[in-house]
Amino acid sequence: MRAHVWLFLAALGATCGLTAPAAQAFCGFYVARADGELFNKASTVVYTRVNDTSVITMSSDYRGAAAEFAMIVPTPGVLERSQVTTVPQATVAHLDRYTAPRLVEYFDGDPCEEIVLYETVVAEPEVGNAPSRKERRDGARALGVTIEREFAVGSYDIQMLSARQSDGLATFLRGEGYTLPEGAEGALEGYVRGGMKFFVARVNLSRHSAEATQELEPLQIRFRSKEFMLPIQLGKLNGNGPQDLIVMALTRKGRVALTNYTTRDIPSDVNVPVFVGQVFPQFYRAMFDTAAGKNGAFLEYAWDMAWCDPCADDPLTHAEFQQLGVSWVRKAEVATPNVFVTRLHIRYGPDSFYEDLKFAVTENRENFQGRYIMNHPFDGEITCDAGKTYVAETRQRIKDEAAALRQLTGWSASNIASNIAKTVPRRYR
Repeated sequence: MRAHVWLFLAALGATCGLTAPAAQAFCGFYVARADGELFNKASTVVYTRVNDTSVITMSSDYRGAAAEFAMIVPTPGVLERSQVTTVPQATVAHLDRYTAPRLVEYFDGDPCEEIVLYETVVAEPEVGNAPSRKERRDGARALGVTIEREFAVGSYDIQMLSARQSDGLATFLRGEGYTLPEGAEGALEGYVRGGMKFFVARVNLSRHSAEATQELEPLQIRFRSKEFMLPIQLGKLNGNGPQDLIVMALTRKGRVALTNYTTRDIPSDVNVPVFVGQVFPQFYRAMFDTAAGKNGAFLEYAWDMAWCDPCADDPLTHAEFQQLGVSWVRKAEVATPNVFVTRLHIRYGPDSFYEDLKFAVTENRENFQGRYIMNHPFDGEITCDAGKTYVAETRQRIKDEAAALRQLTGWSASNIASNIAKTVPRRYR
């Protein structure tokens, strides 16, 4: 069985509670989220950065036979066995849910009753004749490739390679049984010229069930480098269209920002019709497609992890922080950890993002989240003059929500109107 190489980064699925400070609180009820599962050709990376140490956790959405999986990642140096590990898939999925854009809802009170203002607080939650090792190394050397390291991690067999030429590296990988996509030599050439090494991983079927439905464990690498970057050029060879990359960065200081591409905030704090609660995944996909088109970089979440409002999931545990490389948080501090998380959603394709992604840790601790609000109109009897004013204002509000939804998603006005008619009382239409 020949393994198809996933040329990282991305897409890895191609062939191959806390009480918020009152002044800043949104005081909304979280009802749905838009996480990485919404995007079919997406890779998810958790990037923990402190000083010049990088810990990169790469989670794949690969669902094929394990024998078909392999991955190659350019790295700044040769990694030792101690620098490579695996992380439970549930840990990455937890952080994905925690940072995902979210839908919140409010219910209008009776306009004829005296208004009492109060604050809602989100509470803290509880094999054949294989060549010998010498023959393989001699064959690699003849192609200008050096097998620097070989070791096993979890379900994976790992090789660390260096190369003098990209076509020799590609020939070696094909000889090892990997199927490279068209154009691999050209994509590898820039990394070879830059002196980077190559981390190659494939599944060892004697240590991993061959069942097609079994998820592969996220791989994690740890290294020191002054460069805070992610290589994406190889990943373009995997897809036949735009690919989505979600980067969740964890730091001690503040936001992580792209330095070589413009990042926009995802549209947020938008009032949407109440029927969106029934189709939130479709809404978010359509909105992101409209905002990004074929390419773009967007901020979806930036927050001090000592609190959240509204909370899309439980806070991470001390063990989960440790698994993701957040070594500076002690167990006694996990209730209010000194961790800032940034979630970036990047869409790119063959004709965009010609440079690898370069980042910087900033001092900016301003909070931001992709957040969408449903306001349910009052559905009881209205008898007072103030109620008549409320009905007129609510009708206008619903019209404004419909217009905003159409602009965000490109959905037709007739389709939006039809769905609104099914979900709001007749008096407001």
